[in-house]
Amino acid sequence: MNDIAGVNGDRLKSIIERIERLEEEKKGIASDIKDIYAEAKGVGYDTKIIRQIVRIRKMEQNERMEQEELIDVYLQALGMKA
Repeated sequence: MNDIAGVNGDRLKSIIERIERLEEEKKGIASDIKDIYAEAKGVGYDTKIIRQIVRIRKMEQNERMEQEELIDVYLQALGMKA
């Protein structure tokens, strides 16, 4: 391929093909994750809670503590917690 208007066609094609490969891998991984959640549900686990725990585990400890404190304050303000 030729350079057209400063665009190297071979390089562009290579980048696009790499992105396409990764998108396919991402679909496969998403399918695997879906299967694991189905397995968890099949043995009686609450998948909403599992998803929440996965999200929480990604957080830094100080961020998690700050969020928990804020949730506690909001619940108290709503009269939902003594």
